[in-house]
Amino acid sequence: MTDADANRRDADASERRDPDALIRRAGRRGDPNHDQHFLVDDRVLDRIPGYAEETDADLSHVLEVGGGPGALTDRLLGAAEEVTVIERDPDFAAFLREEFADEVEAGRLHVEEGDALELDLPDFTTSISNLPYGVSSEIAFRLLPLKKPLVLMFQQEFAERMAAEAGTDEYGRLSVTSQHYADVEVVEPVPKEAFSPAPEVQSAIVRTTPRDPDYEVEDEEFFLRFVKAVFTQRRKTIRNAIRNTPHISGLEDADAAVDAIADGETNLDPDILSKRAGNLAPETFAALAVAAARHGGYDG
Repeated sequence: MTDADANRRDADASERRDPDALIRRAGRRGDPNHDQHFLVDDRVLDRIPGYAEETDADLSHVLEVGGGPGALTDRLLGAAEEVTVIERDPDFAAFLREEFADEVEAGRLHVEEGDALELDLPDFTTSISNLPYGVSSEIAFRLLPLKKPLVLMFQQEFAERMAAEAGTDEYGRLSVTSQHYADVEVVEPVPKEAFSPAPEVQSAIVRTTPRDPDYEVEDEEFFLRFVKAVFTQRRKTIRNAIRNTPHISGLEDADAAVDAIADGETNLDPDILSKRAGNLAPETFAALAVAAARHGGYDG
């Protein structure tokens, strides 16, 4: 880190832009109907970049999705060498370019107007974002496979499901899929009052640290489809969940897959067929998916 970087990060808090003042200068409040809930609590805003720094995440180029009036953008510029903001609202995109004109001119801030699900993403090193809740799942699963560190704001229920362990009520497809790509931690709950306007639900900050899973799958796309399929029948036994969902998993012969496991033709304990999805660890799902694909075929 250069001396200039250190000076930016250690700047006195009084130099940080006030979130409420940013909203006033932007001339527009957040619109809940357009999924706009702006984080205005200075204490939370100041802590967010630190969650990435704690794990030595590379902050040379930070991606922010949904900049709004720029309160988090301001904090990111204090910690990162370069920031790219993707903002769908043209008015807020224009405001960010004006408010942070010096940083834009210096090449430290890039504002891309458009939909984060459609735009080509820059070659970022870490993403730190207060995501629009309506598309948070889709954006998260665009970012997770890129294997970059993430610090993202979600609805609290969603965040807890991402980080849940097998056997808990919150554990499900979201848990298995998220943890396939990264270690997932809920690092801070955030109350409704930290936002303007306040959302109807509590929020939480999630940190993901990319890593390879400690299991192997032969076809990642099939594995993810298989997990999705089985969890649509989470109250059923694995036997019935596999048999009932070939239209989701893509298995060509679900009965053959089940029969092979039941008859001991795989390295799985046949008793697994009597269990339910919520009690199976991700590595067990991986082994199930491999066995099912080998013996049942799939339309991959």
